[in-house]
Amino acid sequence: MSGSPVRVLIADDQEMVRTGFRLILSAQPGIEVVGEAADGAACVELARRLRPDVCLVDVRMPKLNGLEVTRALAGPGAVDPLHVVVVTTFDQDDYLDEALRGGAVGFLLKDAGPGLLVEAVRAAARGDALVSPAVTLRLLARMADRHGPRCGAAADGGTPDGLSERERDVVKLVARGRTNQEVAEELFISLATVKTHLAHVQAKLGARNRVEIAAWAWESGQVGPR
Repeated sequence: MSGSPVRVLIADDQEMVRTGFRLILSAQPGIEVVGEAADGAACVELARRLRPDVCLVDVRMPKLNGLEVTRALAGPGAVDPLHVVVVTTFDQDDYLDEALRGGAVGFLLKDAGPGLLVEAVRAAARGDALVSPAVTLRLLARMADRHGPRCGAAADGGTPDGLSERERDVVKLVARGRTNQEVAEELFISLATVKTHLAHVQAKLGARNRVEIAAWAWESGQVGPR
């Protein structure tokens, strides 16, 4: 996407929120807001027509809520899925859980601040980084507490689901919110090697993105609260 702006669609039922997001993002080099929607149905229609690089989707909207929109645009049944970042005022476990299962590549609280909003958009466009690591990490940890170890966790500490030991090392760091560069530095491997490991992990787990990898790691007991 070098040279091309990141094209963003904003969906929120509050005009003030949409305006604020648009002003923040439009002021950034390399980001273009290509559309706005005030309800979920309009968001789905616009997203399918405009094919933005990133959809910022509020949870609570009329007609279709943001979680339903996420499933429609990024879920398992979506044709040519889009990158969706769920944005919400409400810090609730069930929202994160459903957003991740619906295919979201990010989860952001509205009070996170302009810098994190921009980071969320750029990260989602790359499909590269866990957005809002502190928030996502805390919510994933609570989700793991609720569900308990599953998804192929090995009771004897063995490698689950065919992951190599190095792949499991990468997964653990991703689940703790590390970027690819930070994973490379902590494991003393190249950035390209990290990306290769993550591609293999995605294939082995059937995960659509690194957020699903992180969720799997927490739910399967590969990582736990420190």
